[in-house]
Parts: sequence; structure tokens; C-alpha cells
Amino acid sequence: MKEFPLRTTVIGSYPFPGWLELATWNLDKFGSDDRAELIDDAVTVAICDQLEAGLDVITDGEQTRLDFNLSFYGFLEGIELESANPRRFGPPAHDQRGKHKVVGKLRAPRGLGTVHDFGRLKRLAAPQLGTRNSKPGTVLKASVPGPYTLSGRLAPNTQYPDRYALTEALLPIVRSELEMLAQVGCREICVDEPSMSCYAHREDPKRFVDIFNRTVESVVGKCRLSTHLCFGNFKGRAVGPRRYATMFPAFLEMNVDEIHLEMASREFAEIELIGEIARKKEVAVGIMDVKSYYIETVDDVANRVSACLTHAPAERLSFAPDCGLSQTARWAARQKLRNMVEGVKRVRKGLGLPA
Repeated sequence: MKEFPLRTTVIGSYPFPGWLELATWNLDKFGSDDRAELIDDAVTVAICDQLEAGLDVITDGEQTRLDFNLSFYGFLEGIELESANPRRFGPPAHDQRGKHKVVGKLRAPRGLGTVHDFGRLKRLAAPQLGTRNSKPGTVLKASVPGPYTLSGRLAPNTQYPDRYALTEALLPIVRSELEMLAQVGCREICVDEPSMSCYAHREDPKRFVDIFNRTVESVVGKCRLSTHLCFGNFKGRAVGPRRYATMFPAFLEMNVDEIHLEMASREFAEIELIGEIARKKEVAVGIMDVKSYYIETVDDVANRVSACLTHAPAERLSFAPDCGLSQTARWAARQKLRNMVEGVKRVRKGLGLPA
């Protein structure tokens, strides 16, 4: 169980500072020590923004990743990275994201890098924890893309003839990464499988559940596990039909402690699902729309939290933005997080819960 009811959390990613965006296009001008300092500085910014907002759970903002999962391909052997996007003109869209060619057996002898990232998060967060900007018991969270989502940018070949074959090859790689994270003391891990929710309308959701459960089976009970269901957020655009009906009740069999739902961008459609999930698991409700530059007020947040409480008990609920914040401008992300925390605190106080 989580530390206390109505906690505030994030999915994983956080906006890059503008200077980091510039630096990533000019990395050849930096030495290895410069790059290490650059990463430390960016992660420190993400940590401080989250602590200043007052979150109960923070991440490293995924500042070392080009995207919530794109950088992981650099750790894989057996692939040839695409040299150019297949589409260069027109509005940015999912069809502009090409696929990497598979040229051999898929392996990750160095792991996927998340253990090193988590170590950096612990090192850089330590001086901040215990200050006036942090809460006692602040939790450090790591996010890892699941094998089905990770398979999406790989092109099938004769060795791996379809996406499911690629997924099966990636599954033990991801499982090993989760095991290593648990071994180094990571208490909370999000196994991020948004592709499962994006494509559940056309695939077998029970097959997805089997894949997911085999991925996490060796770390169940060793850390707090969550997963994030959404409908895509590349450039603020969805990729699948924005309905959860096709996923449930099958996804209730996912072996996790908490399921996160994108709700705010959908005007809380299917809100009754919160209650269905809460009978078996905890629910993290997306109550801040990361695809909108409307900054939800503290009153908005408090009203949304209260609405969720009509469907599920406080001890089963957490609150977060709909998705990761990497596609949202930093000024907006900061204010959304601040208002989210303040709104939840208001409800906590009204219920007589610890603020």
C-alpha cells in the first residue's frame, strides 16, 4: 500500500530546459565531463521543480531520454538505427516516426540505463530532501517502457516476423532491467505500456495482460509497481480511440499495485471505471490535461478530486497529470503541478487527512 491516501505523483517525463534542447543539437561541442555536468544540471532542475510543487512522488524527469522510450534503442544490440525520418514535411505526426532495422539477435548487455539513471536521481535528490521544499517520505520513482511499447519502433524481419515476436525478444531484457532496479533499492517502478492501451481496440487485451505479467513476474512484491494507460501524446496528439471499454475487465488482471488512467483530456469520460479498478487495485487518476494550455485552478483540482471520491475511497486514489509532461512547456508544467498539489491538499484537509 502507498504511504498515505490521495498522494500526488507524476508519470515520468518532464520538459527539457531550453538550454538542454539547444545542447542536444550540439553535443559534438561538449567534452565527456561537460555532458555529465549538463545531465546533472537538467535532472537537478526537474527535481527542484517537482519538490517545489510539493509532489509526494518524483522522478528524474527522464532528462537523459529523447522521449519516454526513444533513447533505449541506443542500448540495444542487433539493430541499425534509422538515419532519417521517413517524412520531413507537414504537421508532426506519428507517421513521421520511422523504424529501426533489426540486423541480428536483440540483446542489451549493458542493460537499458535506468539503474544508472536511478542512481543519479538518488544522488541529486539527497541534498534537496529534508529541505523546506520537500516532504518527509518523498518517494523516488523510475519509469521503464514495457516490451510491447518498446517493440513499436523496430521493423520486423525473417528472424522476428511480427511485433509480437519482437516483443518476446525484448521481454527478458525489460524484465532483467526491472530486477536490477529492485535490487538497487528502487521502491516504485512504472512499467510504461501506453501502446497496449492505444491498440487494445484491435488486439487481444488478454494477450497484452499475459505479456505484461510475464514481464513483471520476478519483481512483484519487491517494489511498488504501476502502469500507465493513455492514448498517445506525441506532439500532444492521441493515436488510438480514446475509450477504455475494450481494455476492461481484462486489464484488471495486470499484476500491478496501481493503474493510471488518462482522464482530464477526456472530460472524465468513463469515470465509473475508477470504482471498478479500485475494488482490486489502487488508481492514479490523470486530473491535469497535458494536451491543453488551460491551467487548471486549485478549485478545478479540488472539484475533480471530490468527484473521484464518489467512485473510490481515498486510500485507493492517487492523482497525476494525464501523461508525462515532456510535450508541455515548462512554465505550464510547473504551474499545473503546483495547482494539482494545492487542490489535493485542500481536499485532504477537508477530510481530516494529513496535509
